[in-house]
Amino acid sequence: MEKDTFTVTAALPYANGPLHLGHIAGVYLPADIFVRFLRMKEHDVAFICGSDEHGAAITLRAKKEGISPQEIVDKYHDIIKNSFHQFHIDFDIFHRTSLPIHHETSADFFKTLEANGSFTKENSEQYYDEEYKQFLADRYITGTCPKCQNDNAYGDQCEKCGSDLSPTELIDPKSTLSGKTPILKATSHWYLPMNDHEEWLREWIQNGILDGEKQHDPKKWRNQVIGQCMSWINGGLKPRAMTRDLDWGVKVPLPDAEGKVLYVWLDAPIGYISATKQWAKDNNLDWKKFWCKKEAGNRKLIHFIGKDNIVFHAIIFPILLKSHGDFILPENVPAYEFLNLEGDKFSTSRNWAVWLHEYLAAYPNKVDELKYVLTSIAPESKDSEFTWKEYQQRINSELADVYGNFVNRTLVLSQKYYQGIVPQPLEFSSVDEDVMATIEKVPAKISALIYAYKIREAQSEMMQLARIGNKYLADQEPWKVIKTDPTRVQTVIYVALQITNMLSAVTMPFLSVKAKELQEMLQVNYTLWPESPLVLEAGHQLGTPKILFEKIEDELVMNEKAKLETTIEQTTKYPKMKDAINFDDFAKLDMRMGKIISAQKVEKADKLLHLIVDTGIDQRTIVSGIAEHFSPEEVIGKTVLVLLNLEPRKIRGVESQGMILMAENEDGKLSFLSAESGFGPGPSVG
Repeated sequence: MEKDTFTVTAALPYANGPLHLGHIAGVYLPADIFVRFLRMKEHDVAFICGSDEHGAAITLRAKKEGISPQEIVDKYHDIIKNSFHQFHIDFDIFHRTSLPIHHETSADFFKTLEANGSFTKENSEQYYDEEYKQFLADRYITGTCPKCQNDNAYGDQCEKCGSDLSPTELIDPKSTLSGKTPILKATSHWYLPMNDHEEWLREWIQNGILDGEKQHDPKKWRNQVIGQCMSWINGGLKPRAMTRDLDWGVKVPLPDAEGKVLYVWLDAPIGYISATKQWAKDNNLDWKKFWCKKEAGNRKLIHFIGKDNIVFHAIIFPILLKSHGDFILPENVPAYEFLNLEGDKFSTSRNWAVWLHEYLAAYPNKVDELKYVLTSIAPESKDSEFTWKEYQQRINSELADVYGNFVNRTLVLSQKYYQGIVPQPLEFSSVDEDVMATIEKVPAKISALIYAYKIREAQSEMMQLARIGNKYLADQEPWKVIKTDPTRVQTVIYVALQITNMLSAVTMPFLSVKAKELQEMLQVNYTLWPESPLVLEAGHQLGTPKILFEKIEDELVMNEKAKLETTIEQTTKYPKMKDAINFDDFAKLDMRMGKIISAQKVEKADKLLHLIVDTGIDQRTIVSGIAEHFSPEEVIGKTVLVLLNLEPRKIRGVESQGMILMAENEDGKLSFLSAESGFGPGPSVG
């Protein structure tokens, strides 16, 4: 029987920061396990990934760090690629979208779509930052979400409620460059009329039918994927601009498109194709075998992604592939929900994360331990949470006490009683026969689960085999029986070794490092999935036993939690509380309401305003560093809170006789602590 062939992609990580555990658990680890399994089953499979090096996120990071976008992507591409390598996530290629072959592939793709009439060119008004003199891409605009009132929504999506947005829908939009309200300015772009594709998308997603033929089994698609897609479709798809006014990205390959680049969600998924082209070229293969309908035949295209990328991989990219005409569409889009950390969301901006490269530097010998924990809590159907305490508990009570304990007992007893040689079994009891029958069924159970993308459950079946072995040894107690019935022990150890042997094979997709170590102890080498019973024959010489899993000490948990707490202190949006003062110190402060009656800029000082303030008891001069936030005209007439008895101080030749008290928000913007209910100058505050 001819085996299915696969092209498996993992979402291209943005090259604007390192990977954290949420990324790994929600995309890359399950994809790697799936591919390792396929290879053991001898499927023809290409495993494709690379860094996404275009888009607003890159340019925003570059502006933040004061370096060029190319320097940003070079820096983080290397960090990400090295992290994958050290974590034993093995792509056939980890490519880059900034490379010439990607720009050429994307430009050719766009030109084919344009020639096919897939786009409409439309004039529109888009937000423009007058200070920076540029149009603002979706991610350069933030504001309040009109659906959930989240005040940090982006111009294309609210990450809190998941709603698709357009920049003009945002309430109180602000430019992320200048922090000011942008204006609307006329421009033109190429749009993808997604509304023209609703009918075939609905039939394809819900029923798996494409152009009248069954293309995939919708029962294998996750509910959240179908649900989110149908919510979009039923709500009415809208045309979406496929170009942007930016200077970083793939240039639009048309003569009337000066200063425009491809929308990142057109360019990025084409990165899978350009990466495959490069890999095929390097290995003398035909890239079309992996992507094109004519050459690929029934090859299955699988996209492993996070839930925030569902629409792009299950609606927009399929529209683009079908509109092009030459490409296969995804057979499945196994999307994962979000992994949280210690009761809160992973947050790059707040540094609330466990960074993979830092974990690997601290614990280079605990790669498989982390893989096991992340797969155990994988957010396959709902959000889940990583805690260091659970990390410790799962490693200690499951890997060490169950899996490791069973393996170590079996191999140590084999050495002690039989010099490391598999003993000849004698009579099998009903318990022995039941266990042997169970062993034989495990590979098929795990296979069915992985093919159904239930990878967390598949790993659980692997661990269940270790539990069966651990219980079998505990019940049979060969260390006691050896004194009264040594022939019985031969059979017990033989059966325990068969369980251990099977474990060494079915562990390979999940924990490849530990599986190889166990196979070395057994002196076997399994590269293929066990399709028939694996047998360690009597007389086979075993290797030397060693501890597979060391327990995690409380100190590690305490240190890692302390590191997170320190991070919060360092990255909180508000300053840490100052040292406590007593009431007598506070009582010395004379704070009163005052009215600004005059204001002018201090010469040769961009930040300073020279104010005259009516305090009710006098009119005094105050020099205040608020000129970057307010013009003199804006502050005249304001009633404000004034600290009167601050020791006078000369600032730029002007004696300041007090201080205006202001409030600063998380973005560094100032606002007055102003009076309410009609207070005028004079009243004290205390």
